[in-house]
Amino acid sequence: MNTALHNPAFNALTTGNSHLAKGTGEVRYFDPEVSPIVGLARHDGNLLNSLHEQIADDSPRVVFTPEEIHIPSSWKLLRFISGYQMVHNNPVAAANNGSAATLPLTHEHIPQMLELTKLTAPGPFDSRTIEFGYYEGVFDGNKVVAMAGQRMNPGQYTEISAVCTHPDYLGRGYARQLLLSQVNRMNAAGNIPFLHVRDDNERAINVYKSLGFEISSVMNFYFIKKA
Repeated sequence: MNTALHNPAFNALTTGNSHLAKGTGEVRYFDPEVSPIVGLARHDGNLLNSLHEQIADDSPRVVFTPEEIHIPSSWKLLRFISGYQMVHNNPVAAANNGSAATLPLTHEHIPQMLELTKLTAPGPFDSRTIEFGYYEGVFDGNKVVAMAGQRMNPGQYTEISAVCTHPDYLGRGYARQLLLSQVNRMNAAGNIPFLHVRDDNERAINVYKSLGFEISSVMNFYFIKKA
């Protein structure tokens, strides 16, 4: 695994997403309205305790790590999800022949984006997550029915995130079309696309593989809250 992707959150918070970062030194994090993701230089109890001391709110946080870790008593483990990290290894930009137009999503669309992500649960999404940039959607009239964007940006890698489609619009290829649009944009910028997925989401994994993504590692997600 590439070093930047072994600890994607900390590396993103100290490189491509540093403008959104809070914290100092070995402990970094986003405002919870942007993302609950935290970045630690090492995933050990000392830094988790330091994080506990630094953040003032008690909103849930998420730790990404390829290893299993021990959560100290200062934190309560809310949920654990096992998943995969997948990297796009196809050097040629994929063709995007989708029939639906993809349009940029802006702050005026945030209420609909929150509604859609609450319905489909693609991963944490809040009122300022759009600040990661480059969110696109498929519309039915004025209604956002599918969307995708980017999130973590560790070095030369850029994460595709919040890929979701309203249940009434599944099977029309919207997610694939949005994924291709993101891949092409990232490749054109000289970045390497990657993403994270639950290990039991076989449908999504198969779609990602068909677009040139390969599993690079296991990735564990710890959802924690101050005890």
